[in-house]
Amino acid sequence: MNLAAYQPDIPQNVGALMRLAAGFDVPLDLIEPFGFPWDERKIKQSAMDYYDAVKLRRYKSWNAYIDSNPAKRIILLTTKSGTPYTYFKFAPDDILLLGRESSGVPEDVHTYAHERIVIPMSHKIRSFNVAMAGAIVLDEATRQISLTNL
Repeated sequence: MNLAAYQPDIPQNVGALMRLAAGFDVPLDLIEPFGFPWDERKIKQSAMDYYDAVKLRRYKSWNAYIDSNPAKRIILLTTKSGTPYTYFKFAPDDILLLGRESSGVPEDVHTYAHERIVIPMSHKIRSFNVAMAGAIVLDEATRQISLTNL
């Protein structure tokens, strides 16, 4: 299982995703360009003492990312899906792809994804924080996989 963030806009969310990935012991893939200048000191500060525990991989572009992961199924978390994450069957080699905080992913990335899932939410909001969404779905995915491996 991999957690991936497509061109994240907010460094604090990257720090939260690092802590999440370290806690679940899954790699975190960051797809550039970022919506902020990469400042190692600030990122480490945001990730707190989890920075050294995360398996962090950076990719210069979406094309570089998909070229490096050709055999993996990409599961896009998006509000533009009718499939709730709780109805989806995850596999151990899945990539959980999170979009930009400001705009999600472009149509070509949306179309490229093998599957698209949504977190059901109140009609009063338009989306969850990207790190929170990653945590919700990663928890369910790892729960399903651990039940399969019993």
